[in-house]
Amino acid sequence: MSIVSPLRRPARLAGAAAVAALALAACGQADGAPEADAADESATTVEVEDNNGTQTITTPPRSVVATDNRTFETLAAWDVELSAAAVALMPDTIPYTQDESIVDLGNHREPDLEAVVAAEPDLIINGQRFADYHDDFVSLAPGAVVLELDPRDGEPFTDELKRQTTVLGEIFGKQAEAEQLNADLDAAIERARAAYDPTDSVMAVITSGGEIGYSAPGNGRTLGPVFDVLGLTPALDVPEASEDHQGDDISVEAIADSNPDWILVMDRDAAVAADDPEYAPAAEVLEASQALNGVTAIQEDRLVYMPADTYTNEGIQTYTEFFTTLADAFEAAR
Repeated sequence: MSIVSPLRRPARLAGAAAVAALALAACGQADGAPEADAADESATTVEVEDNNGTQTITTPPRSVVATDNRTFETLAAWDVELSAAAVALMPDTIPYTQDESIVDLGNHREPDLEAVVAAEPDLIINGQRFADYHDDFVSLAPGAVVLELDPRDGEPFTDELKRQTTVLGEIFGKQAEAEQLNADLDAAIERARAAYDPTDSVMAVITSGGEIGYSAPGNGRTLGPVFDVLGLTPALDVPEASEDHQGDDISVEAIADSNPDWILVMDRDAAVAADDPEYAPAAEVLEASQALNGVTAIQEDRLVYMPADTYTNEGIQTYTEFFTTLADAFEAAR
């Protein structure tokens, strides 16, 4: 996996240059107006619902910007061309990381938001780590629809993943492909539910920096929703748990005392620090923990890992792959 790259300062200068170039090109292409009119005549509009209400989008979008990690794999699979994106946040499993024509907006900690101006977008697919920049994008790209489809609080998590896929399918004319992605997720969930023994207790953990963090059932980062989706029996349920990206600071001894039959694992560093000489894979971290040596999940080799790029992906394909892996493990243990 690739390390999340630092913000590329030269992008601001490149963005400014691109804006100037676009302006000059626009002035020099007056004779091409009929061609543009022809393109406009072939365009249609579609109305979709996002987190902020009804959005009217011209299809196909002429210039697309993407910042929501959950959408990257889907957009890439559908060959959607991006003008600009949060490329620095993408795992190297996403083909866009190899496309130098995409303006990189950087990561969410210090983004180059102004670079979006050069892309002249008519659609910005925003969300996840960039959700707080919604108003900035509205200001910088007033002609664009800023679409946000993050899973909403209080709604079933997997339904929200499917909602996102369905809406994107409507926008990009990929309705059949969206239906297939949703069906694949449903099938993987059904397999895992059918194979799971509810008498087995389950623990979810996040490894980061060589430490083991607790991911709470229901609201823990990434793995939390899996408990509700599959009806898993928690080995440990801690009040006032958080969604911290490194898991909650619950002692390994407390995790061991709960003696889970299964341990579900997200290796955070696999997505952002795998090239670091100090990186310790989740399997090594768990195996090195003497406190966990005696728990049932370790003794019976019942550890199930999320895909390595999960932390910077987290889309519908990520969860479909994980539920499939989980179903395989549950079936094999029966």
